[in-house]
Amino acid sequence: MSKKFVKLFGNIGAFLLLSVGAFAGTLKVGATPVPHAELLNLVKADLKKEGVDLKIVEFTDYVTPNLALSDKEIDVNFFQHKPYLDKFVEERKLNLVSLGNVHVEPIGLYSKKVKSVNELKNGSTIAIPSDPSNGGRALILLHNKGIITLKDPKNLFATEFDIVKNPKKLKFKPTEVAQLPRVLPDVTAAVINGNYALEAGLNPTKDSILLEGKESPYANIVVVRKGSEKNQDIQKLFKALRSEKVKNFINKKYNGAVVAAF
Repeated sequence: MSKKFVKLFGNIGAFLLLSVGAFAGTLKVGATPVPHAELLNLVKADLKKEGVDLKIVEFTDYVTPNLALSDKEIDVNFFQHKPYLDKFVEERKLNLVSLGNVHVEPIGLYSKKVKSVNELKNGSTIAIPSDPSNGGRALILLHNKGIITLKDPKNLFATEFDIVKNPKKLKFKPTEVAQLPRVLPDVTAAVINGNYALEAGLNPTKDSILLEGKESPYANIVVVRKGSEKNQDIQKLFKALRSEKVKNFINKKYNGAVVAAF
């Protein structure tokens, strides 16, 4: 074999290695649009440099992303808090686990008919999320602000049947979370999750008449199938979402409507 051939072969081999290295591993992540997909798009180029080709699949509900992850249609999802995940995997018997916290989206009470809780009249109708974890979260918010009294405010899955004091005889209308901004004109007020409030053009810190505090235990998490927690690409994604770049972006863009939880 001639030296020229060896050199040519070596150059081709080096080129192929470089070419293969240039193709990033694809990671499909399911997320709701705001702020989850926005945060993912923020770190997309950074991950590309680390060999991860991030594909963002947007969902507009709270059920499909977990089913898609379980069915291996996506590799990761980023849209929910742990109480919701825990209840979902218990009911559906899914092997999904949390990698950890990224941010909190404070849940708030909004109204187009009253400007403060003091204006709530007896018998007013309040729309709340219909799923167990967010429904409980809404009632805990109202309890913490003195609107109602719950038998056990530490019960993250409290329901209307756990209300022991309701001075204004408020009526509660369980509603699918994505529909809460749409029913706002039809009820006295609605407790709306932060991401759906943002998508509807509501500013939680300015437009809400009640807002959950930063101490909320409902931090949004990165979720994967059990067994893939140590996957290198997934770990790179998780690290990127908990970077100073993301924290600074959250603080600057959302101004309290989204709060970093790391």
